[in-house]
Amino acid sequence: MKRLAIYFVLFAIMFSACKGRKAEGEEAKPVDTIPVMVMQIKKCAKLYTAEYKVHKIVTHDDQVKLKGSFLQRKFNLTMPLSSRKIAIPIDATLKAYIDFSGFSEKNVIQNGERIEIILPDPKVELTSSKIDHNEIKRHVAFMRSDFSDSELADYEKQGRAAILNSIPSLGIIEMAREGAAHALVPMIMQLGYKEENITVTFRKTFTSEDLPALIDMRIE
Repeated sequence: MKRLAIYFVLFAIMFSACKGRKAEGEEAKPVDTIPVMVMQIKKCAKLYTAEYKVHKIVTHDDQVKLKGSFLQRKFNLTMPLSSRKIAIPIDATLKAYIDFSGFSEKNVIQNGERIEIILPDPKVELTSSKIDHNEIKRHVAFMRSDFSDSELADYEKQGRAAILNSIPSLGIIEMAREGAAHALVPMIMQLGYKEENITVTFRKTFTSEDLPALIDMRIE
């Protein structure tokens, strides 16, 4: 009878231990980290990821020409002492950012231990541009009037347009992706993902045709 009581106690201890392991196993179930991740990424809001300083020289050269016809012959003559030349240095600042306000679970692709973050489309701002008036080089012939303020403003506008058109060759879009990756990868790793299993990308490779949709002009 005494031996039977001992067996009963041992069985009770083993049952209790198994029950405890089962409870522990239930607590160790993997948690769905995607909603948490989305919430954390949305907190980034408008994330500036790249900045580029651009120096551009805008040049203009014109001469007065006399066009017409005489005795049924056309002529096109350049008037002497009528040339004007100008070189205008422009300094501009471009900034790339990504707006995460609309980020959702649709931007996350999970495949086992691998996870891919598809970034919202980047935006590029021309946040400032100015003419270095002290470095303007000009030549105005005796017969011509000097460049007016409105002409200088028009040349600056042309310079800004040229800078924006050069964005694809500057690599600022790729810089934006890399900057976003540097900000997001450590955050995702804290949720248990290994760095080598994390991919941060855009939905497509952007070309010059996509440029107008990516430009966010701040200044006029």
